[in-house]
Amino acid sequence: MKTSDKIKKFIVLGVLFILPITAYLFFASGVNNFVKLPVLTTNISEISEFKTEDGKSKVLQNKITVLGFFGNNIEDNHAHAFNLAHEIYKKNYQFKDFQFVILMPEGTQEKVNFLKSRLAEIENPENWNFVYGNSEAINNVFNSLQSNYTLEEDLSSPYVFIIDKDRNLRGRNDDDETGTLYGFDARVYAEINNKMSDDIRVILAEYRLALKKYNSKKETN
Repeated sequence: MKTSDKIKKFIVLGVLFILPITAYLFFASGVNNFVKLPVLTTNISEISEFKTEDGKSKVLQNKITVLGFFGNNIEDNHAHAFNLAHEIYKKNYQFKDFQFVILMPEGTQEKVNFLKSRLAEIENPENWNFVYGNSEAINNVFNSLQSNYTLEEDLSSPYVFIIDKDRNLRGRNDDDETGTLYGFDARVYAEINNKMSDDIRVILAEYRLALKKYNSKKETN
């Protein structure tokens, strides 16, 4: 065998040997560092007192929720909603137990219906849940997040929040820019497309893994 052929053989064998180890280390590191989003606040207020337009209740418990506050001047939040629809909702709305919940002041139903018609042009809006309540109820839920943001006078916020199935606020406690990241600024496309999209992927993967372990344990019993 020629020397050049031997070198090629060793290179191929080296690649075949090193690549699996490198991949393992990469994914092992990912599992240790990124599988679970930090819990920032526990016991977020339940939303059962809010009602949909047809009088039904929605809850946070046992759901993975993107929680938002669009306020009385909902027209100002159309662009925010479209960012979320394209980069978060469209990619994930078919995941079981995943929902969007937007807390709205009473009397904004007609404005919401117009927004929903626009959202339907992007993707089936079945898991966009707009629920209505009074200002006190909206403030109570927002305050229970214990974030470093404030609710605007019109009961809106540009920030949206990830709530897990146990009504915990999930976010980042080591964000490069803000340190603790309680919510995601829907005005900033890059933040939704990058940070929030990544974190949604992480929390959905977390629950997929938990479900897989549960099913495996169930099969062995």
